[in-house]
Amino acid sequence: MEYTTLGATGMEVSRICLGCMSFGTPEWREWVLDEEESREIIERAVDLGINFFDTANMYSEGESERVLGNVLGDYDRDEQVVATKGYFEMREDDPNSGGLSRKAIDQELSNSLDRLGMDTIDLYQIHRYDYDTPVETTLRALDDAVRRGDIRHAGASSMWTHQFADALHTAEDLGLERFETMQNHYNLVYREEEREMLPFCQKEDVGVIPWSPLARGYLTRPHEDIDATTRGETEEHMYEHPYREGGGKEVNERVEELADEYDATMAQISLAWLFHKDWVDAPIVGTTSVEHLEQAVEALDIDLVESDVEWLEEPYEPVEVSGHD
Repeated sequence: MEYTTLGATGMEVSRICLGCMSFGTPEWREWVLDEEESREIIERAVDLGINFFDTANMYSEGESERVLGNVLGDYDRDEQVVATKGYFEMREDDPNSGGLSRKAIDQELSNSLDRLGMDTIDLYQIHRYDYDTPVETTLRALDDAVRRGDIRHAGASSMWTHQFADALHTAEDLGLERFETMQNHYNLVYREEEREMLPFCQKEDVGVIPWSPLARGYLTRPHEDIDATTRGETEEHMYEHPYREGGGKEVNERVEELADEYDATMAQISLAWLFHKDWVDAPIVGTTSVEHLEQAVEALDIDLVESDVEWLEEPYEPVEVSGHD
């Protein structure tokens, strides 16, 4: 396993972050694994040297956090870097269970700590931008959480760059803890983040941990076969992102062709492309298979030449911004 420093946090994390959206209960979404199946993958991740895990309170309505906490409780807590997120409404009859008000942050952070079975969360992220709460209110609540010892660092997820810049500048002006990571939408068939967000993060030394690095499976198999998976057949959000547009199909075909040349899988080529990007610290890789997890780790050994990188990128065309409002 390779490790890198996560932005300016000083924390050393594996170059692959294990995404835990697929762990919890299939009652939430059909392709999600139960605790026994999830344990097998999480334990194998630890064996492979992965020390970075990302979940969220909304995944399986809290069960993902509980499963992750149960499994990692069998290991040395100090050796793991655990990240979770809050923003989306957790209970239909409680509007304050969502958003980024002080009340929502305090109560949902407390709930996440209980489910994870941890005293401190290494990285607590806002899952989206809250248009109804002033950013300084959110920042003060997160700053207090750091000072209480509930969290070590705060991070953000998909938003407009001007919103993120305003948040960083507001934190600096008020002397508050600032967002130290950005979890944004970025992969070979969605590169709109290269316009502003990624250069800005690089300039500000913000750690970048992209979600959906394999485009919800679109970059793991020929584009005409994507519906063959359980997620492809049942996931209602599968096609809300414009992966097939803007040259996406040709990019998919080139990934398949290059995978044959390298004797690799399409997923490995797609991840290798991300590993070659200096502004990416650790893509968040979700999986329901030990085999696919092992293949993802093996992708760290694939050394794409510059001409391959350029060839993969060439068909891309601008697409509609996706992943946030």
